Amino acid sequence: MKNVLSLITIMICTGLITISQAQINYPETRMGDVVDTYFGTEVPDPYRWLEDDLSEETRAWIAAQNEVTYNFLKQIPFRKNIEERLTELWDYERMSAPFRRGNYYYYYKNDGLQNHSVVFRTKEIGSGEEEVFLDPNTFSEDGTTSLAGLSFSEDGSLAAYAISVGGSDWRSVIFLDTNTMEIVGDSLHNVKFSGLSWFKNEGLFYSSYDQPDGSQLSAMTDRHNLFYHRVGTPQAEDVLIFGGEETPRRYIFGGVTQDHRYLIVSAAESTTGNELYIKDLQDWDRGVIPVVTGFDNSHSVIDIHDGRVLIYTNYEAPNYRLVEVPVTDAGKLNWLDVIPAGDHVLSVSTAGGNLFASYLIDVQTVVKQFDYDGNLIREVELPSIGTAGGFSALREDDILYYSFTSFTYPSTIFRYDIESGESELYWSPDIDFDPEAYVTEQVFYESKDGTKVPMFITYKKGLEMDGTNPTYLYGYGGFNVSLRPSFSISRLVWLENGGIYAQPNIRGGGEYGRKWHVAGTRKQRQNVFDDFIAAAEFLIDNNYTSSEKLAIAGGSNGGLLVAAAMLQRPELFRVVLPAVGVLDMLRYHTFTAGAGWAFDYGTAEESEEMFQYLLGYSPVHNVVDGTAYPATLITTGDHDDRVVPAHSYKFAAALQAGHTGDLPVLIRIETLAGHGAGKPTSMIIRELADIYGFTWYNMELNPFED
Repeated sequence: MKNVLSLITIMICTGLITISQAQINYPETRMGDVVDTYFGTEVPDPYRWLEDDLSEETRAWIAAQNEVTYNFLKQIPFRKNIEERLTELWDYERMSAPFRRGNYYYYYKNDGLQNHSVVFRTKEIGSGEEEVFLDPNTFSEDGTTSLAGLSFSEDGSLAAYAISVGGSDWRSVIFLDTNTMEIVGDSLHNVKFSGLSWFKNEGLFYSSYDQPDGSQLSAMTDRHNLFYHRVGTPQAEDVLIFGGEETPRRYIFGGVTQDHRYLIVSAAESTTGNELYIKDLQDWDRGVIPVVTGFDNSHSVIDIHDGRVLIYTNYEAPNYRLVEVPVTDAGKLNWLDVIPAGDHVLSVSTAGGNLFASYLIDVQTVVKQFDYDGNLIREVELPSIGTAGGFSALREDDILYYSFTSFTYPSTIFRYDIESGESELYWSPDIDFDPEAYVTEQVFYESKDGTKVPMFITYKKGLEMDGTNPTYLYGYGGFNVSLRPSFSISRLVWLENGGIYAQPNIRGGGEYGRKWHVAGTRKQRQNVFDDFIAAAEFLIDNNYTSSEKLAIAGGSNGGLLVAAAMLQRPELFRVVLPAVGVLDMLRYHTFTAGAGWAFDYGTAEESEEMFQYLLGYSPVHNVVDGTAYPATLITTGDHDDRVVPAHSYKFAAALQAGHTGDLPVLIRIETLAGHGAGKPTSMIIRELADIYGFTWYNMELNPFED
């Protein structure tokens, strides 16, 4: 054992906090002698051995780290109170918007504490007669096997559903007769990053990678393939539609149009920018026809109807637009605007033969209804300021169901009459929550370079802004992802105990279109960290909180964000919570499908300048020995095959070796868990109790004190 750390043990009596000292011994992490050379610069990688998830040494290290972490967490005196309160809050019925397939309406429902939502169906909405269609809670005893996708054939008589074991992105697909509820034909295996798109009632299109050499959870998966599977035939006979040696791409997806006439293929080299192809399914012998080639812009087909292709694109439109083009001659030169680009980010869906355009205006949703010629019918009246979604339905439907939420507005479902434009409440949750007791404000603050950045701040009404409030600052900042207002039951336990929740919309996201995204990519990545650090400074300067009461959190790309911010400004934060983070910026692209993230990050091999830039902020490489870092709880899952846990392992080892302060630096490694999707409710509640307990404890606070 080495690196003995003083562990703050908080003992609370008569309202006073006293501190006694105990000892914590971090597990010793062996340092290897691996050294990589980039453009003549040698870079040691002493913890390379932790990348081998199949080795006994790595497994022993995981067990030793978890033992230290859980020993720390279980001695937090109020951790059990947090878990009990989370369980109470979580115990309410949740439901999704219904959707029609064949003779049934399907919807997801959870009675409260079920590990996974159950798929129900009914022949008539509101009849009170419903039946269970699929119950993922029966897939495994411990809840670690989850439903990861569901798709229905043209007439609804067949269904395909995907399952994930331990949160892995690798899936199996099972076929079901929806009338007899019997399994049909063979299942598909080793399916990854895939839609399930049916062609009539005969078969479906799906995507997967070739099986990698070595570990299925960490080895590179670089070539995606689109296949067609005919139900009742062996998977070995599936037909390769796109990919392979002829058209190698990292990400390939196929979707069949509602009339089952065309297959739309999207092919990409990274997570931004893609090609489009069309295949006429009335002529199987003819190959796919290119519509857009090259990866400079992003495009998707919204519909093909009456010989017209409707394409949603950011070509010559940083905030996106909707164009139409004849299906027989779909090249860019023939594109005509249906819904032109504007000042705000646009997204488009279809329902009942209409177009629904959703605009993001300062991160808040505005929805407008158009006909297929682009004529405005009306603006949809929403319940309040917040986030609306789900404006989609089949072409022949006259009703759609959409959801609405905000930070203090639990996700609620509305029934919308497409012809009249009238909305009515369909379902709302019954939660132990009074929205009138809380307030959300949106502020705009200046980043380091003067850029104005929006941030939402939520807290209990009457909270005194005296600089002492525990504050949870959450960020992402990448991959064109927009962080929108939404309600979270897990966040409520923080708010009801006097905490502040802050969510800035920093660069790298998609809140203000392509320019906002690109401003946080590659050699402009520091803008993302600067925006986040400026958000923390704003909260402190305006007396919402102080450094001693400020926690920062983020997952995946957000894990990179908070780790980099901590290393650049360790004195600014009290608690740091990087989850499933991308933390080794020199090697991220060598694992699973990580090479596809290069649009946002760049790679260390592409140029010496790019290598030096990545090396300058890569968390694994920027821990400074002898530094007192904030209390840090790194979280990951041993089955994460998207951002492999080796990122977190190596960062934890480096941080424990270099840290000299009195606050703990720990890693919590969930077993049989992946990147986050499919986690059972029981596992989520335990993890949140640990995170909130760790956070309050290291802020020297007890929210459950009498």
